[in-house]
Amino acid sequence: MREQFLGEYIRQERLKRGITQEQLCAGICEPITVSRMENGKQTPSYSRICAFLQRLGLPDDRYFALLSKNEMEIKVLQDELRANSVRLDRATPENRSGICAEGLNKLKKLEELAEEDDHIIRQYILFMKSIFGKPDGPYSLENQLELRLQALHLTVPGLDLEEINLGLYSLEETSLLNAIACDYAQMGQLKKAIDIYRQLLKYVQKHCHNLSQYGKKFALVAHNYTHTLILDKRYDDALAIAELGWKVCVEYAHYQFLPGLLELLGECWFYKGDREKCIEYYRRAYYVYKAIGNERDCSLLEQSVKAQLGQGFPL
Repeated sequence: MREQFLGEYIRQERLKRGITQEQLCAGICEPITVSRMENGKQTPSYSRICAFLQRLGLPDDRYFALLSKNEMEIKVLQDELRANSVRLDRATPENRSGICAEGLNKLKKLEELAEEDDHIIRQYILFMKSIFGKPDGPYSLENQLELRLQALHLTVPGLDLEEINLGLYSLEETSLLNAIACDYAQMGQLKKAIDIYRQLLKYVQKHCHNLSQYGKKFALVAHNYTHTLILDKRYDDALAIAELGWKVCVEYAHYQFLPGLLELLGECWFYKGDREKCIEYYRRAYYVYKAIGNERDCSLLEQSVKAQLGQGFPL
């Protein structure tokens, strides 16, 4: 997509979906900015354009613009912070503090670069803070949830968690919604978490098919949704969601969450009393973990299988 056609493209796609300028830019900027962009009179920042495209369910990976030095530094830091968060998720307890310290140092640099009125970058900073914690350790679940709600309200000030389907969201905003549901689940508020996951999965299905990240986002939500349904002992519902997530992983070649979904399928069949199917899915999960070198989750699965089935691998 060439830069001179970007505003017209966004206008056509916005009108096609029956979305107003006010709806598209809510929480991000003033409607006049969208109007000027659509008329070719102004080019908003890289982060804002990406958010517009994502809220419209359009791919942002084909969008090309010359980034300023400041924007390029911000983008590099964001990419590095995402990599740090993935490392943290898979880290052993003894390595977590070092990764968190590294992440907090990068966040400090990002705060210095971000403009005060850039709600998108400020939202990202708050989200990452909730992940990396404070210099003296992680936030409590309550404070973590508070930070994430605060981050989401920067760009979705009128959000009602009971009517998520009425909004338009960027990928970062859907990630925040997923994390908020995780927090509620960990706090024991399973019904609230399940309701958020149910709405979020429908939103991703409806709005994000054109995004290259669709498969990964769907699989992430399906994985966490399934886990929470199992905690609530809704095993048939959990099976249905896990199978959907499994199919999307394969269809879109996003395999990060595939072994976890297979493991959850095995867990569902364990609780439903079908030992043969339980073993089949646990075995698949185990060898996918092995194939991708995820030794931590592989070890955790071995412990679960030993506790549930009274035997170890090979099954």
